[in-house]
Amino acid sequence: MAASLRLRGATSGLRYWSHRQRPAAASLAAVCSRSMASKTPVGFIGLGNMGNPMAKNLMKHGYPLIIYDVFPDACKEFQEAGEQVVSSPADVAEKADRIITMLPTSINAVEAYSGTNGILKKVKKGSLLIDSSTIDPSVSKELAKEVEKMGAVFMDAPVSGGVGAARSGNLTFMVGGVEEEFAAAQELLGCMGSNVVYCGAVGTGQAAKICNNMLLAISMIGTAEAMNLGIRLGLDPKLLAKILNMSSGRCWSSDTYNPVPGVMDGVPSANNYQGGFGTTLMAKDLGLAQDSATSTKSPILLGSLAHQIYRMMCAKGYSKKDFSSVFQFLREEENF
Repeated sequence: MAASLRLRGATSGLRYWSHRQRPAAASLAAVCSRSMASKTPVGFIGLGNMGNPMAKNLMKHGYPLIIYDVFPDACKEFQEAGEQVVSSPADVAEKADRIITMLPTSINAVEAYSGTNGILKKVKKGSLLIDSSTIDPSVSKELAKEVEKMGAVFMDAPVSGGVGAARSGNLTFMVGGVEEEFAAAQELLGCMGSNVVYCGAVGTGQAAKICNNMLLAISMIGTAEAMNLGIRLGLDPKLLAKILNMSSGRCWSSDTYNPVPGVMDGVPSANNYQGGFGTTLMAKDLGLAQDSATSTKSPILLGSLAHQIYRMMCAKGYSKKDFSSVFQFLREEENF
């Protein structure tokens, strides 16, 4: 992939930006404008496994933050660092005209925007609202309509890359919304990710994310099955992983996020599957894929099976473990 790309597809309107080399087209005035804008506060709502490091990367780039999380303890380290903590999403909207939300489910997103003390109660005209949650595309579209009524702009910008990429600032953002606002969103998202991709209208970012996570779930299950089979056939797991990763079976689940304890350091499988991307959240995302497949009459045979497996895992005590714990689940023969 070229170090810097900005593409517009003939039919899709795709634009791609990588901050490995930022576009050089900005004028000095625009650069000064961005510099001035960076001194204005940014609201951040949702400080979980992903939101916490994302917010910290905004801080590293000089953005003062207006912080809110439903769990006050999640805000403590930000408050100790001098960031402003408020008591509701509405209070965030009152103090910031650029807000990023990073929440677990569609229900949480709707509450944060449209609830009794939601963003829309005090949002200012012209505000830019970026939702990086992974939710139903139809919910993103409905929220966009409500935001537009208030004279503000809504963009969906879910992420891929996991907690590691969130910490290092190397997330991929899939952005849906008004194309003319993409540059404004890119200014903030580029502080947290190395790839920011414009996908199209509101909801297309969520569509891209759902497709990605469905494939991720399928590949993680496949990696776990292959590793489990190889181990039972007498292969050393590190050797097997090495072979897979120099062969045609290689994938992100095998070479970056291997599910077998002892094969890699710095991944959830090396820490009893703690941290990372929870099994509950994967099951939720697969449910979104299932709903979308039903509404579009798209066959997702392996996606449906992956959904069943992750739902079964949640029922068997794996809900709080990382989704790569599917390897451990498969090792326990009594599950089958």
